[in-house]
Amino acid sequence: MTESIYTARYRRLCELLVEARKSKGLSQAALSERLGWLQTTVSKYERGERRLDLVEFLDISQALDIDPHRVIRRLKAADV
Repeated sequence: MTESIYTARYRRLCELLVEARKSKGLSQAALSERLGWLQTTVSKYERGERRLDLVEFLDISQALDIDPHRVIRRLKAADV
């Protein structure tokens, strides 16, 4: 059986990415422009309606100029 995207760990990942975007002073529209995605795509992953794959996570990290390893460490430290 496939695990739901609505797990506490996945929700925390989305929260960390939203925090990173906001700390950079970017709107969803600005981030989507950097990524070459629709703004609705950013909105859907931030709300947990769309699951990110590893490559997309890395693309977002690069667009936000954040260290993906740090995000992962923070996610592990949350122990959710």
